[in-house]
Amino acid sequence: QLISLLQQLRDRGNTVLVVEHDRDVIEASDYVVDMGPGAGEHGGEVVAVGPAYTLVGNADSPTGRWLALPAWSPPRKLRSAPDRWIRVRGMRAHNLRNVDLAVPLGRLVVVTGVSGSGKSTAIHDVLHRALARRLHNAAARPGEHDSIEGEDQIGKVILIDQGSIGRSPRSTPATFTNLYGHLRKLMAQTPQAKTRGFSAGRFSFNTKGGRCEACAGAGVRTLAMDFLPEVKVVCDECRGQRFNRQTLEITWKGHNIAQLLGLDVESARVLLSAVPPIERILGTLEAVGLGYLKLGQRADTLSGGEAQRLKLARELSRPSQGDTLYLLDEPTTGLHFQDVEQLLGVLQRLVDKGNSVLVIEHQPDIIQAADWVIDLGPGGGQAGGDVVVAGPVESVLECEGSHTGAMLRRLRNA
Repeated sequence: QLISLLQQLRDRGNTVLVVEHDRDVIEASDYVVDMGPGAGEHGGEVVAVGPAYTLVGNADSPTGRWLALPAWSPPRKLRSAPDRWIRVRGMRAHNLRNVDLAVPLGRLVVVTGVSGSGKSTAIHDVLHRALARRLHNAAARPGEHDSIEGEDQIGKVILIDQGSIGRSPRSTPATFTNLYGHLRKLMAQTPQAKTRGFSAGRFSFNTKGGRCEACAGAGVRTLAMDFLPEVKVVCDECRGQRFNRQTLEITWKGHNIAQLLGLDVESARVLLSAVPPIERILGTLEAVGLGYLKLGQRADTLSGGEAQRLKLARELSRPSQGDTLYLLDEPTTGLHFQDVEQLLGVLQRLVDKGNSVLVIEHQPDIIQAADWVIDLGPGGGQAGGDVVVAGPVESVLECEGSHTGAMLRRLRNA
């Protein structure tokens, strides 16, 4: 429907420019501009232009290599039949029509359905809130339902959404993942720091002592503009480095704390590979496709998809107890197929460690890789709110009343 609307706009004499990763949109376009070849420092170039078919097989184009692959790949060998379940009975929140939901544990489960079919209501409002209240004494009231069973089979439930990790300039990937704590300890262990009596606290931009007091360690200063929105400008005292001169004189392998925070994840991993706790966190960030992020990048400059993957990386870097249910909402938003492949590998690793992963998703590659699919619908709003089909991918593929099944059949027959 969206493609048809875009084509109607074009046919009326307009020019339509879309930033997109969806295969159908790319193949339906008249002209493609492919940026890359990588992300961050490895990107920034136009690697290919032209109709979609001219990109296929282009060695310089990651998108072209992806388009050359078949749209349908048979599901991998499924894990054994599930024997542990969480069951929610009689869900009646919003447009859910007295729905029973059965989620197998120890599996990669994907919830599908058109927009407005009831996915977020079932997973966020009912399942997550009910489990959070039972397991963690959360205050949020779950959506209306009759009962929930099987929560004693998991230790905790974690919702990894696309909400911001913080709106302050002080919130960064390094602080959010606790990487910053390790960096501060590393700087405090240098001979220079010990000679001057600098502790790890000296290298924090959140406390007085080592930070630039002109900007209070933010690196930017906020200017009030009366009737206009506030404006942030780079601090003219520290030039955005956050720290005072004495702190910046302390170096580790030729890098002061500001320069370490200015590194991207990939470069930092090369430099800091000999420090196990730091290397573990950086490796996890790379694994979720964030190798291009700067360690000290302000949280308010991150996209929702980047924030969600940061949350996923933080969970992955923690010791796993193997009894956690992870809930993710469209984690592939904004991801190229190469990033999707990386993310899928991370999700499978979580399941292999004994955890359960439930993903609300539309991306075909994620759906095809699922152990179990729950398709809600069949339509949106009042036309949705039911479980159309639940089971392995083959069950959805064979379901005539499922829009997701129709999409999978079209990919198979392409």
